[in-house]
Amino acid sequence: MIVEEIMRTNVSTLLPTDTIEAGLRLMEQKKIRHIPIVNEENHLVGLVTASRIREAGPSIFHAGEHLEDLQKPLETIMKKDVIFGHPLDFIEEVAGLFYDHRLTCLPITKDKQLVGIITETDLLRTMVELTGAHHPGSQIEVRVPNITGVLCDISAIIRNRHANILSILVYPDKKDSNYKILVIRVGMMNPTGLIHDLKLAGHHVLWPNLPGISL
Repeated sequence: MIVEEIMRTNVSTLLPTDTIEAGLRLMEQKKIRHIPIVNEENHLVGLVTASRIREAGPSIFHAGEHLEDLQKPLETIMKKDVIFGHPLDFIEEVAGLFYDHRLTCLPITKDKQLVGIITETDLLRTMVELTGAHHPGSQIEVRVPNITGVLCDISAIIRNRHANILSILVYPDKKDSNYKILVIRVGMMNPTGLIHDLKLAGHHVLWPNLPGISL
């Protein structure tokens, strides 16, 4: 999956010369926490977050004081070294950016033009959809050797049970680099028979570890 499939294209933006008050008002109206700052050519030049707005505005304990601070331009508080993405970037690469740089949003540009934005919520929703966690089913974890053909064998066992595979995640076994952990979500509510078949074929099922199905 690529970024353009999940990015929001109706992005609310402001200019660097707009006031902090305008940014605060826009966030309240649109119920957003990030405002990309663009120039007259719609080129991304900065980013303002809700936390920066709060830091720049008067304290709630002094709401009527220092109101002149709200009239300062957004360019005085915006982040200028903004990390951004491209519509054709892969979602997993974007997730890595969010993790490595502790991002809360990622503006998306194409030919220097701001064309979209992705937030933490967008990314989390996408991960839920990719894993099939919002569909009824069962999750099975299998420890397998890191060799060719294992996934094909397991898929055949699942097919013989007439079960649909909703998603498959693969991550390394931290204890042994020669093994992988397959996290398989299948469209069946009772996986007991499938687990029996997997174990009968010699596969090491980590979860669910059901009593009475040890081979």
